[in-house]
Amino acid sequence: MTDFAAIAERNQTRARHIIEDTNILRIWESLGITANLVGSLRTGLLYDHLDIDFHIYSEPFVLADSFAAMARLAENSRIRRIQYANLLDTDEKCLEWHAWYMDDDQREWQIDMIHILNDSPFAGYFERVADRIREALTPATREAILAIKAGLDPAKRPCSIAIYQAVIRDGVADCEAFRHWAKTHPTDGIIEWMP
Repeated sequence: MTDFAAIAERNQTRARHIIEDTNILRIWESLGITANLVGSLRTGLLYDHLDIDFHIYSEPFVLADSFAAMARLAENSRIRRIQYANLLDTDEKCLEWHAWYMDDDQREWQIDMIHILNDSPFAGYFERVADRIREALTPATREAILAIKAGLDPAKRPCSIAIYQAVIRDGVADCEAFRHWAKTHPTDGIIEWMP
């Protein structure tokens, strides 16, 4: 029987090592900018999708500071590439940064850094979502979520929030039940749900 919790713990430990190795928090802080962990690492539910998510805030917002942070991050030889998208004129009001980090086992991790304007409707929202999910977890729901993540093809798996919603809100307990749930709960865009 697969020990999903042990796999999750190993990957979460590795993710925290990557945060330290890249100095990512200190890089942003040195520019007077706050970087908040969000997503599956913050909830304790990171399993096999090797990504680390941050939401970034600054006052005032200075575009050049965001580029300066990425220039410093790129000095780490394990950062293999960086991608950028300017979404300041969209509803999200943010810059999207994606960096790819190669770990000791030659596994590629994606680090997502979303630099959000303070008047964005999503400013602080996903931090609250992650905290509420973490608080709502029980040993049984955590095990169900990890088992569902393990049982789905990572390339076709919906965003994790859909799995959390199915398990925590609707009582879905296994992969087959989740597949049925997903057919009746299509997702499109940002899922705005929290327990």
